[in-house]
Amino acid sequence: MGWDWTDADDIRRRLSQGADPESWSGGRPLHRAAMFGSAEAVAELARRVADVDALENGVTALWVAILSRKPANARALAAAGADPWRRSLGGWTPGRLSLAGPTPELFPVPEGVSLSEFERVAAQEAHRLTTALGEFYYYDGTGLACVAGIDAAEAVRRLQATPAHGDLIDELLEDPYAYDMDESLHIVGVTSVPGGCVVTQPWGYAPQMPGVLVRLSAGTLCYGLYANPKSGNQGSIARDGTIESSDLHPGGGPDEGDTSAEVLASYLYQHNAVAYACAFAGLRPTDRRAVAGPPDVWVELPHRDYWSH
Repeated sequence: MGWDWTDADDIRRRLSQGADPESWSGGRPLHRAAMFGSAEAVAELARRVADVDALENGVTALWVAILSRKPANARALAAAGADPWRRSLGGWTPGRLSLAGPTPELFPVPEGVSLSEFERVAAQEAHRLTTALGEFYYYDGTGLACVAGIDAAEAVRRLQATPAHGDLIDELLEDPYAYDMDESLHIVGVTSVPGGCVVTQPWGYAPQMPGVLVRLSAGTLCYGLYANPKSGNQGSIARDGTIESSDLHPGGGPDEGDTSAEVLASYLYQHNAVAYACAFAGLRPTDRRAVAGPPDVWVELPHRDYWSH
C-alpha cells in the first residue's frame, strides 16, 4: 500500500483480490486509514473487519482518527458502529477528547459528559497559544528553555551570563555554522514573556544542557527543548534545581500509562513541540518573537562544564 490510503477504489480492489482487512505491515489497516486515509476508504475497511473497535497499541481506530484531527474519518467509523464513548488512554474517550479539539460537535454528547473547567481552559489556551506562535516549518537545530516565574534579567543573573558583542551576533545569525561550536554554543538569547521567560539558541542545544536547566529552575519549573535534526524533538524537565525527566518527546502523541492531563496536553499540542514546552512551563507568549527572535538580549554563558551540572 505504501503511504497513500486515500484511494478507496484501490483498497476495494485489493480486498477483492484477497488482501487481509485485519493486518498490514504488523498493524491494522483500519488504524492506518483512520490516520492517513479518506472517509470512503475508512468506511470500506470498517465494513470488512470483524471488530471496528479492535485495538492497536491500546487504542481504537476511532481514537486514532480523533487524535489525527480527521473528523470525516471519525464520522465514518461512528457510522460503522465504532463507540465514541469507549474509555481509552488516561481515562479519556474519543468522544470526550473531541470536545477539546476543533470539532466538539462531532458526536451527540450523552447527558453528563463534558470537559472539566480545567480541561476547558486548557483547550482555550492551547488554541490561543498555537495561534500566537504560528507554525514553525523549519526549526531543526534550535534549543529552548522555557522557565516559569522569572524574567529575562533574572535568567541572565542565574546563568552568570554577560552581554554578547553585537558584531558577533550579526555574524552568527548570518551563518552560525561557520563558527566553531565551542564559541557559538555559549551565545544564547533571553526574552521575557507573560508567565516567565524563554532562553533560546537558533543553532544549538545549549539551553537544554543540564547545567543550564539546573541553574534556571532553582525554586521553579523549566522545560528544555532541542529540535535535534537527527532524531527529532527532545525534551527535558527541570524542577527546583534538579533534572526530573529527560529524553522526552514533546509534540508527540499520548502513550499508554499517561495521566489524563498528559493525554490532553499531547492531543492539544500534537506536532507543536514549541507550544507544548511553553504550555508545560505555564508561559503565555503573545507572539513568536521569544523563539524566532530577536530576543530581548543576547548574552554569553560562562565557560564551564554544563553536562555534570
